[in-house]
Amino acid sequence: MEQIVAPSVRVPRTKFGPTLLREQAIGTTPMPTFNPQTFLKQLDNGKMTLKCPKKQTLFSQGDTADAVFYIQAGKVKLTVISPQGKKAVIVILEPGSFFGEGCLVGQPLHLATATAVEDAHIVRIDKQSMLRLLQDDHTFSALFLAYMLARNVRIQEDLVDQLFNSSEKRLARALLLMAHFGKEGKPEEVIAKISQEALAEMIGTTRSRVSFFMNRFKKMGLIHFDKGLHVHSSLLNIVLHD
Repeated sequence: MEQIVAPSVRVPRTKFGPTLLREQAIGTTPMPTFNPQTFLKQLDNGKMTLKCPKKQTLFSQGDTADAVFYIQAGKVKLTVISPQGKKAVIVILEPGSFFGEGCLVGQPLHLATATAVEDAHIVRIDKQSMLRLLQDDHTFSALFLAYMLARNVRIQEDLVDQLFNSSEKRLARALLLMAHFGKEGKPEEVIAKISQEALAEMIGTTRSRVSFFMNRFKKMGLIHFDKGLHVHSSLLNIVLHD
């Protein structure tokens, strides 16, 4: 029988190079370019702009889910509490993010609590108005779907991180993500006053462990404090180290 030899295929170096490996390590899933404010201006009714001071709760776990929220400015964290009283931070959302979208698929109650991490401007869109916008504007619905799919991938990356990485690696990854490592442009400061308690809730460990690792990162020159917490790209070595 004649042996069939597959033709050789040359793979570009950039496809599976170190850059991609670094991005996969921390989960820098690219989000589609999307400026919802252009589309939200089409809504004459059913939307409200909220000025939320730091620590204000927008909704609590178990509240009726009847609206979608969009962050114009500021940051919002989503937290959950187990029946045993254990608290965890699911994510800290930045400007340009939606949350509360579960109501669009029939979710009757919020599964998490949304709290402003800093002073924020939030657009609240009631469920029916959001559904009409998605139905009437196909461009918006396509972009919104792409955005939600990309965020779903990010959530899967976070789950893998929780299941397979040590608490030290999870902390390093969280700091790199908050510093926008791997995204276009110059990395920015991490949230200036994020507490060690909040970091512990985000990565599923204790405050004492976070304090230990933060001090270790500082001694190694991987982070430094100067009007906020600055993260050096060399912190990635902690994530990549086996």
